[in-house]
Formats: sequence, structure tokens, C-alpha cells
Amino acid sequence: MAALFDPYDRSSWYFGQMSRQDATDLLMEEKEGGVFLVRDSISIHGDYVLCVREDSKVSHYIINKIQQSDQIKYRIGDQLFNDIPTLLAFYKLHYLDTTPLIRPAPKKIEKVIAKYDFKGSDQDDLPFRKGDVLVIVSKDEDQWWTAKNCLGQTGSIPVPYVQKYDGNETSPDSTAQLPETHSPSGSQAEPTRRPNVQRKLPALAKVKQARVPNAYDKTALKLEVGEIIKVTKMNINGQWEGELKGKTGHFPFTHVEFIDPES
Repeated sequence: MAALFDPYDRSSWYFGQMSRQDATDLLMEEKEGGVFLVRDSISIHGDYVLCVREDSKVSHYIINKIQQSDQIKYRIGDQLFNDIPTLLAFYKLHYLDTTPLIRPAPKKIEKVIAKYDFKGSDQDDLPFRKGDVLVIVSKDEDQWWTAKNCLGQTGSIPVPYVQKYDGNETSPDSTAQLPETHSPSGSQAEPTRRPNVQRKLPALAKVKQARVPNAYDKTALKLEVGEIIKVTKMNINGQWEGELKGKTGHFPFTHVEFIDPES
């Protein structure tokens, strides 16, 4: 069967944070081989996993993000690519094991319902009212997801403000107990604000939390509190790229803070 997908349509094949078991269960529901998805690696931050339905099994191929001179490359097996779309385009024409890539797995529509009002404090936020039903577009971070409302507007939402929607039109119980930490207004406290990904780069940031990366992750930076790092790229998955002590690599954005906030 001919492959029918656009490798540059990231929203069709990228599933973000997803466990190996969940990916396996989803792909095993498919009847044909060659159905696939790309998810974040659980073991190595910044890497990805290509999951493919092959015969009676699901194969999980690690995609390593590696630094070569001043360029980022993506490696799967002994093949090296400039980006993931190029990698997927290659495997539309070539076999991985028993099949080439045919089409992305269908994304199940996941809905949530708002437990509290959210006004938003950033231009990328999606404001909503308690009881609004939203469709999840992507799970970019643990505390912040991208969602779409009934008007088709898309933006970031704080995960603690919503709960899974099972089809019941009833709004969340207004008497539901709030966590201990909440704002003076009585509404749910907003998660730690993720920095503005539109910030002009490069920019200097100070390390506020130490980090010793996995020994097998050669592109991760070791961080010590107080060090100054030059941030060169901010990725929506929370793994930023920068330069520290002459080394270029990636690190979690939660471990640093910009020295001079933008006006």
C-alpha cells in the first residue's frame, strides 16, 4: 500500500508525552502494518521514539538527537537525518523491518472540562470559564497543554484547572475541595509560568537548579547553581538548547531563569 501522509504535518504524527505501553496498545488496534506515531523518549530527554505496527507486534525505534559541530542531527540505527520529517519521508520509501511507513495512527479526541475560571496571563494562553469543554491538541508539558475551544481558538491551558471529560454535560462540582495552595481569589493556583517562547535569542540565563544528566545522553548539559548559560533555542517540549563552558547541548527550561526579563 502506498504511503499517504505528509511528513511535514507534525500534528498528524507527533503524540508528545506517551508511554511505551500506551503507544503499543493504540497501534495494536490497527489492522495494517506501517501505521506509526512519534512520541517523546521517556528515558532520554530530547530524544524521540518512532513506534510502528509491524506484523503482529509494535516496534519502538529510538531516534537520538545528536550534536554535530554546530548542527543538530537525528539518528535512527545507522541512518542520520537533518530533521524528523526527512527521516519519515525516507521510511515512506524504505523498510524499517517488515514495512515502510504507511500512515500516522489516528488521534483519539480527548476532551477536558474546566474546574475553574482561567483568565490567562500570556498572549499564548486560552482563557476559559468553569464548565467549558476543551479539546486537547497536544500535551506539551506536565503542567501546560495546548487545547482548542468551541470557537476553534487554540492556546495554552494549565492542566490543574481541568479534568477529564467523559461526556457528562454537568459542570464540575462547585463544592469540590481545592488544593491547599490557592490564590487569594479562591481559584486554583496557576502552575509555574513557562517562559515566553517568543523571546529574542540568544539570551543569558542563570541556573537555579543543579542537574546531572544521564550518562548515556551525550548532548545534555550538566548544570550547577549560579552558572550563566547562553540560551540559543527554546523548544515547546521544554527541552531548551544552549551553550555552557564551551559545550553546546540541551537542558530542561525549569532549571534556569533569564537574567534580564524582557520589557
